[in-house]
Amino acid sequence: MNQSAFASSQSTGLLANRYQLKHLIGKGGMGEVFLAHDILLGGIPVAIKFLTHTVSDPKMQKDFVREALMSAALSQQSLHIVRAYDYGVSEEGKPFYVMEYLSGKSLKDLIPIPLPMFMTLTRQICLGLQSAHQGIEHNGIICPLVHRDIKPANILVIPDPILGQLVKILDFGIAKFLNYAASISTNKGFHGTLPYCSPEQLEGGELDNRSDIYSLGVMMFEMLTGEKPWQPETDFFGAWYKAHHFEIPRAIADVKFHLQIPPQLNDLIMDCLSKSPSDRPQNITQILEVLQKINLVINNNLSTVSFRKEVSNKQKKSPNGNLDINKNQSQKSLISGLPLIIEQGCWQTIWPNEKPIQEIVFPHILNTEQGNVTALWLMLSKKEIKSRAISICYNQFIFITSPHPMLLWLTILYDHKLGPKWLPCYLDMQNSQNQRMVCLLAENERYPLIFFTIEAPHSSANVLSCYIDQSQRQMLKRWVEQSKNLPLSTKSQLSKNLLKQEYKQLQFRIQQQLASNSQVLASVSRNQ
Repeated sequence: MNQSAFASSQSTGLLANRYQLKHLIGKGGMGEVFLAHDILLGGIPVAIKFLTHTVSDPKMQKDFVREALMSAALSQQSLHIVRAYDYGVSEEGKPFYVMEYLSGKSLKDLIPIPLPMFMTLTRQICLGLQSAHQGIEHNGIICPLVHRDIKPANILVIPDPILGQLVKILDFGIAKFLNYAASISTNKGFHGTLPYCSPEQLEGGELDNRSDIYSLGVMMFEMLTGEKPWQPETDFFGAWYKAHHFEIPRAIADVKFHLQIPPQLNDLIMDCLSKSPSDRPQNITQILEVLQKINLVINNNLSTVSFRKEVSNKQKKSPNGNLDINKNQSQKSLISGLPLIIEQGCWQTIWPNEKPIQEIVFPHILNTEQGNVTALWLMLSKKEIKSRAISICYNQFIFITSPHPMLLWLTILYDHKLGPKWLPCYLDMQNSQNQRMVCLLAENERYPLIFFTIEAPHSSANVLSCYIDQSQRQMLKRWVEQSKNLPLSTKSQLSKNLLKQEYKQLQFRIQQQLASNSQVLASVSRNQ
């Protein structure tokens, strides 16, 4: 632990006349991380990392300042790189930099992860790396940044209301400084984490983005299998040097034989692990393009499996084995992601007579052969329905118990060109029908959005679906039980007004998130 820095801060009150150190929250090869409060900004929590090397040498100080400035600039450029706010050198000569404080889990603690989560996180990691490798402007020159220490411990995964899980890459730019510091103090040019180092990195030479791509390949292998591509006899430098330079990586199927992944994904990982940089993907953009194609294959396979199950069920129910399935409807189910029977029910719905013919949205229980589901019914113009055909769907739920139990169910349709379409629904949770709708919402992984045309004959024109993760569904179930046990109230309008205020604030936060994350959303939208 950096006792001297901590003691100095405690004795003087503040680090750099601004930061009050609290306690150690992390420790690794690059240094130690402390929780601190930024007194100048009202005591907001920040994370401060003290690096392992001192910077008494003027050249080292200059290098640290340059890398810290570039790292801070990069963090403003990509949502997937931890934001750096400040930097400095302590009285003991320990360089430090100040980062946003994030509550999440290290990717290291989540491994191995299922394929859908792998695809989501890997795409975000790649987008962060792509931004760095494309470079930032420094003194009028575009400078690419290579991380040099890509590994699961340097990837933070935090909950996010828009993406579900948000990736943040730690320690960008700092590895290069530590590499230089190590070469000054030890006459060796190597600094990194041995299991993830590229062959050229072990030689101590100059690195480019393809070194990070090699490390990414090691990490992708581990994300899926829970193990490294090699099993050297020891963890010493010589054993890893031999593995990275001369040993063929193990096959994913040999390490985890029950795991089924698309052949294209297996090939991509093995290409990233090529010994020669020229044999690897030459940039992250190439990897993102392959991931996009793989994602389409995975989605099509999942939809095909679902379709086949529905066909099989129909055959079992029909005495003669004949199927009464419209060909166009079976194809549409491949788009929405809903079970075929549920989607068929959506297409067969009729706009209720008691509802006005105008642009509105409301929740309604849909009765299908597979059971009841809660759906959102929307009426829009044909033009807008067409323009929103490939929108990405997100949701957010807010619940208040006082003065009256009320739920805000917010659905957002997002297109990176058109922006967000807000679909809020306020549910009085003392209403038994609303309680039933929320229960059904919690029982299903997806809920349908049924689009009706404002133009006559007001028929259903499109069906999309929105995913609800497991934690949200459990939360909805708890809220229903809470609502049932609360005393009766007559102040529903007051609670609705309170939720409307929350909704306005939530809109602002979500819009910021969507704007800063437009690159991810554009990539995801192409995969829908």
